[in-house]
Amino acid sequence: MKIANPLNPVQVEFNELCAKGGGAGGGPARTKVQELLQNGSKTLNTMAFDEITLHLKTFPSANPWHVCFAVGLGWGHLAKIDEDFTAAAIEVLTDLNPAALSVAKAFHLERGPTPIEQSLRGGYLMFQRVNLPATLPDELRMIGRAQERWLSPLVSPAMDRPKYIGSWNATAMFMVALFSKPALAANLSNREVMLPPGGPIFNGLKILHKAKILKTPPSGNELDDEAFEPGSIYENNALMAELLQGRSGWSMIDVHSGLYMLGTRYPASKGWA
Repeated sequence: MKIANPLNPVQVEFNELCAKGGGAGGGPARTKVQELLQNGSKTLNTMAFDEITLHLKTFPSANPWHVCFAVGLGWGHLAKIDEDFTAAAIEVLTDLNPAALSVAKAFHLERGPTPIEQSLRGGYLMFQRVNLPATLPDELRMIGRAQERWLSPLVSPAMDRPKYIGSWNATAMFMVALFSKPALAANLSNREVMLPPGGPIFNGLKILHKAKILKTPPSGNELDDEAFEPGSIYENNALMAELLQGRSGWSMIDVHSGLYMLGTRYPASKGWA
């Protein structure tokens, strides 16, 4: 039930809660885990807000969805977050500029340049297929509708899904858009806007299932940058909504960030809580 080799304060405290028990099946107390997730989300939320705010201000004339898509690649640990990367990514998403693609690929991390290239090529195709609002919406309902449009060709059997437009690239851009509007994000209390379901989130949900906090295990798998399982998006967001219940004053974004801190194996997370 405990996390082996905890990397950050959230994981350390979770292990302490497991040792104390008090919850279902001898696991940690649900209310204490909810409190841990909420408190553990705060630094990550602030960092995310500051990051997307800076990038949108740096590229005021760019398509804001392109900016969000580029930042989302960084948050998915597919690319190094850098303004030069964002600038190059915007060019690729706009007109598939080959020189800009070469620049963008240079910002790869340990998985190499292929995820960046395929994500940007796939993103370009998606932006050709899907018309999104000219500006980032100020209503959750409208962001949700934009996401439905984005998902539509991905679930259609009549259309080929671009490579690397998997569960992450189907949802991350909209999460980034929410972080640009924190007052709006604070009101997300259901699946109106779907958040990324895999990676550290999948791990966090799996940990909470083993700890008897969740009755149902997460759907899909950890590596969500290439695979696309529409069901896992909806099912894992339903688990996040379940975690939200019974505690006031927090949102799905808080749950998501808390789960990230609980499930990540990224060493830098030590300074994020």
